[in-house]
Amino acid sequence: MNSIPKAAEPLMQIFAGAFTRPTYPRFVVLLLAAILTTGRRTITNLLRTVGTFAPGDPSTYHRVLSKRRWWTWRLAFALTDYILTHWVPEGPVRICGDDTVDEHRGKKVYGKGCHRDAVRSTHSFTAYRWGHKWVVLCILVEFPFSKRPWALPVLVALYRSKEWNEAHGRRHKTPSELMRQMLAALIRWFPQRKFIFAGDGGYGTHELSRFAHRHRDRLTLVSRFYHDAHLYAPPPPVKRKGKGRPRQKGRKLPSPEKVVEKAKRSRLTVAWYGGGTRRIEIVTGTGHGYKNGEGLVPVRRVFVRDLSGTHRDEYFFTTDLTLTPKQIVETFTGRWSIETTFQERRAYLGLETTRGWSEKTVLRAAPCLFGLFSVIALLYALLPANQTRVAAITWPGKTDRTFSDAITAVRRWLWVHWIFATPPHHTAFSKISRPIKAVLLYALAPAA
Repeated sequence: MNSIPKAAEPLMQIFAGAFTRPTYPRFVVLLLAAILTTGRRTITNLLRTVGTFAPGDPSTYHRVLSKRRWWTWRLAFALTDYILTHWVPEGPVRICGDDTVDEHRGKKVYGKGCHRDAVRSTHSFTAYRWGHKWVVLCILVEFPFSKRPWALPVLVALYRSKEWNEAHGRRHKTPSELMRQMLAALIRWFPQRKFIFAGDGGYGTHELSRFAHRHRDRLTLVSRFYHDAHLYAPPPPVKRKGKGRPRQKGRKLPSPEKVVEKAKRSRLTVAWYGGGTRRIEIVTGTGHGYKNGEGLVPVRRVFVRDLSGTHRDEYFFTTDLTLTPKQIVETFTGRWSIETTFQERRAYLGLETTRGWSEKTVLRAAPCLFGLFSVIALLYALLPANQTRVAAITWPGKTDRTFSDAITAVRRWLWVHWIFATPPHHTAFSKISRPIKAVLLYALAPAA
């Protein structure tokens, strides 16, 4: 561990508390090897990349995922605490969540099911994939090298289909329930912080809304709304005691769609998907959502029409009635960064190339690869300016750094300051001319 570059030590050391003493150095070697590897992320391929920098028998590295004692929840807490301490030290914390499907073949793969693939599906065609469905919670971080926030994964849960749970005698949990569990862990870990969660329509459930309302001092929910949603006024005050229970809800309010037809619209300029801005029309109002047996939840709804005409009309809502329409819209559109994270993680981190099938390996390997996206972004932010000055890939009009720039820079930095900085290689590497070094680094860490 003494050979790790000094710039990486503060980030690597935060993970030590999740491992036993023999396992921690092997985990760090696998983590750095996963960054350097450009092919499949199997343990054998990772060891092939680093070679002699992985001391000990290769079987001890295979057992890190399947046999060793360590805790993914502690890893998640350490990573979250580091991000909040260094990048979101004060103010509300913007978080977002969604689910993604990754293919994993094999008859004995733990937790595998047939899930709808949102990436390949359209309004007229539904595509399905056999594999794992992961529910992911991310923190939105504003880095100085990018105009848009980056969604850094910190908590990941495996969704198991209803059929799989019934076959294995487990209680079924929907993606919304898994997200609620992760949000509960987050507000329990950091009781002094307030979180603003943006989720797609699948996470705008009454249960999650009620959970956010119950913890409204620390959690706000923003999600999509239905144009024909049932909203109610609060119940009238009880004037006298009588038989029967008091009313749980007041009169039914007009649906959001009917309100929009008659209401006067306001115009705003807001931050939009992908980092741009749009001119929109809005109609806003308040009401109470209701579900039998679970009571009322006060919400503020917002109708949004894109005046450019390129985006469909949408309805949003929040459990925080003090948020302005502009804040509600920008909170939801800001969650688009998680879609970018899913795309880049699939392209550059090889989640679908793992081959583990046992329960422990499945529940550990994929969350670690999701967290690897966050680790690479944080390492890139720690690099000296001369390592990040030039983008790995450029095109006309590009102004921001992308994940491809980040992973390429971190890979080349690790080759120079970790692999080639050790005594067996340092002397030979220092004698190579600068043009040859550039060619060598491009071959070892090509522009992703």
